[in-house]
Amino acid sequence: MKYRLVAVACCVSLLEQSPTALAYSVAPILLPDSTGSASSGAGRKQMKALRIPNNAMTIDGFLDESEWTLGEPVTDFWQREPMEGLPATEGTVVIALYDDDMLYIGARMYSKNPRNVVGGATRRDDLGFSEAVKISIDGYLDRKSSYGFGVTAAGVRRDHYNPIDDEIKARDNGFNPVWDARTSIDSLGWIAEMAIPFSQLRFYDRPKQVWGVNFNRYIPSRNEDVYWVARSKKDPGWASLFGDLVGIENIQATLRLEVSPYAAGSANFTGGRDRNNPFDDGKNIAGRVGADLKMGLGPHFTLDATMNPDFGQVEADPAVVNLTAFETFFTERRPFFVEGNKLLSNTNQVFFYSRRIGAAPLGPASGAYVDKPTNTTILGAGKVSGRLSSGLSIGALAALTAREEARIAGSPGDPVRTLDVEPMAGYGVARVEQEFGPFGSTVGVVATGVQRYFKAGSPLEDLLARQAMSGGGNWNIRMDRGTYELNGEVGFSHIEGSTRAMTRIQSSSAHYFQRPDATFSRIDSSKKSLTGYSAVIGLNKYGGEHWLWGINALLESPEFELNDIGRMTAADDIDLSSNIRYRDVVPSSWYHTYDIGVTVDQGWNFEGIRQFTNIGLSTRLTWKSFWRTTLETQYRARAISDNLTRGGPLMGTPQAWRLAGSMASGVTRRTKMSYALEYEFDEFGGWFFGMDASLDPRPGDQWEFSVKPAYERSVTARQYVTTTANPGNATYGRRYIFAAIERSTLALQLRLTYNFTPDMSLEFYAEPFAASGRYYDFGELKAPRSSDVTRYGTGSSTITRNADGSHRVIDGQSFTISNRDFNVRSFRSNVVVRWEWRLGSTLYFVWQQDKSLNTPMGALVQPGALWESIETTGDNIIALKLNYWIPID
Repeated sequence: MKYRLVAVACCVSLLEQSPTALAYSVAPILLPDSTGSASSGAGRKQMKALRIPNNAMTIDGFLDESEWTLGEPVTDFWQREPMEGLPATEGTVVIALYDDDMLYIGARMYSKNPRNVVGGATRRDDLGFSEAVKISIDGYLDRKSSYGFGVTAAGVRRDHYNPIDDEIKARDNGFNPVWDARTSIDSLGWIAEMAIPFSQLRFYDRPKQVWGVNFNRYIPSRNEDVYWVARSKKDPGWASLFGDLVGIENIQATLRLEVSPYAAGSANFTGGRDRNNPFDDGKNIAGRVGADLKMGLGPHFTLDATMNPDFGQVEADPAVVNLTAFETFFTERRPFFVEGNKLLSNTNQVFFYSRRIGAAPLGPASGAYVDKPTNTTILGAGKVSGRLSSGLSIGALAALTAREEARIAGSPGDPVRTLDVEPMAGYGVARVEQEFGPFGSTVGVVATGVQRYFKAGSPLEDLLARQAMSGGGNWNIRMDRGTYELNGEVGFSHIEGSTRAMTRIQSSSAHYFQRPDATFSRIDSSKKSLTGYSAVIGLNKYGGEHWLWGINALLESPEFELNDIGRMTAADDIDLSSNIRYRDVVPSSWYHTYDIGVTVDQGWNFEGIRQFTNIGLSTRLTWKSFWRTTLETQYRARAISDNLTRGGPLMGTPQAWRLAGSMASGVTRRTKMSYALEYEFDEFGGWFFGMDASLDPRPGDQWEFSVKPAYERSVTARQYVTTTANPGNATYGRRYIFAAIERSTLALQLRLTYNFTPDMSLEFYAEPFAASGRYYDFGELKAPRSSDVTRYGTGSSTITRNADGSHRVIDGQSFTISNRDFNVRSFRSNVVVRWEWRLGSTLYFVWQQDKSLNTPMGALVQPGALWESIETTGDNIIALKLNYWIPID
């Protein structure tokens, strides 16, 4: 093995002239030429933690306790960015101590110019542009999963869980343990002091502990990212490369019992209310109490439970206008469902979509005055997660939601009646995953279920499945240290219910079995159940110096159905995708990294109808300044769609071309910005233009500000409108009416945060939103499989616009198309004061606004429309929530 002589920062003494300063000097030592990469066995780096007396430490950001002078430091840090493999340009010294209850990490980060140690305060888990240091711990020593604990120079904590052997991919930022960290900045640089309770870590109950460990320092002023064990950008892996943390012995397993009761109150002040509405007094005051519980089940498993949970502090979903037949899916933000969700959802198919639990009631309710719950009440939920020493990971979640009723009233004085809009339901999901082999290969099984309890005679029995089950098995075989991965999955679904409910599901946008020209699957109104299957297989190359590639296939049978507890858009798919990419991660004189790739995607249904063929070319370039440029182009070939007519016959789709590009500044800049443009056009005259930008300046160390404008303008030449009867018509006795639609959308996301301290902040978020749509050139599908539309107003047909915006069509028959034009204004905002007044205990004050207005006009939106959205009437919700963390030893 070759060796080279390098200079690294070594700890000579932890105390220099003052007890708060660590000293270091430069000493020559021999290191392997493969600097920073850890190998297995004896070649792996090692760090030793020293036991100290209990209660000896005060976490204040000053390493002035004498115990720090006794620890064994690690000092050899290596760059991953910007110059991979070179020593860090600044010295870093890290020491680990422990007592019966805590792991203590002390770190001294030196800086040749301490004025560059930026320390802007941010929200928890937000790095901002500040220097930061992080420890990653693999407590199970499985060389796959790890927990990260970091702190910025401003004292802002950041923590996360990595369930797989990758630093970024699948990272779970919902992991929010209770731990402490403090920092200070001085003339030498800055200091970090961390205290991590053993109760917040996961490890085996053994007399002697050996954990995987790594340290990372981030220096934005130099665009520098340094590690104790630095992984090459060419190679996969993360926890598998960690060094070993030794010396921790005879720590007692704790009870790990935590209770967090909460109390919350809210008032909803409605604007523009109807005083005859018996369900709205203009204030709508409500109160809630509940509790969260976390308990260790032995050394390996943890139980999380919540009773009557409240998520009033969670940010609202963005406004959208959805003109498709398919559901819009949103990101999960509720803390109980975010934390630990990676194991349950680590599948190819989305067997578990947590937002199904507590979603808006699905049953319809109409009347002069309607009081319908916006969300289904979650009576309680619990989850168990953990990992055995054999490498077996287990996760399970169960929840019970309440039966919900809508109250309906007619004219003043009429009696109020109730209508079921959601049955009581139980939800469950469980997943088991076994790790095996030297490179962290896995095989897993998942099962989900929903059971609904309908009230006798409830109309919901004809709307929803009574019972739904799904699941499957998946595997990921990692070869050559994860350079190659062979992954696959087989799955099933089974739903049961009344014949009407099954008929409705067969007719939904996920299936469209009623299609008149279907040859493989036809609607069966006598069915009381549906059973389907799916399969996925892929071979991908993720590592290597230059060439990366992948081949993947997916199959979903027509009867496959996940939307009771999972998520899917449409079944009846056979998809094949492939990609190849060339990259260079070695910096040159004018670029830092670049890659260029080609993708080819094709899809068919089970009848062999080709539904799409896409060919794409993309390139990504990171400049020496760390600005990033992306360019993409795509071609879509002519194909046949089985869903454009929404249950009608097959219809042709046009060939189309897409161009897109973006630029973004480096994440280390004090002012970050990005720009993106997209243009698409097709052979029917349809087109799309979109642009968005983001600007994130830092007006001061305590302030965060971001503004994200977005604008879209488009013409869709074949937008579905409606279906009407037309006996003898060539399209199976029905008219499938389409129109061109001109759309415009303008949105602006604003976020302003003032951080009083790392534990107290004032956050403001607002999204004014405006959208419009104007329908014109109405016509009907000429023939099955055709893309041609017979326009009304041509030949012998006439079309007339009525005063109310509807259209009257005469072509031997007479019918009316209702006015579909729209002009939407929406304003959603949150003001949240968050104060973590003691570890794990938080006080929230929340003011939410939810305003909207829709008028049947299709005029293009102008910039002033955003102000119009703010001026619309709506709800103002004021809420106060206090929770209190109680650890029980």
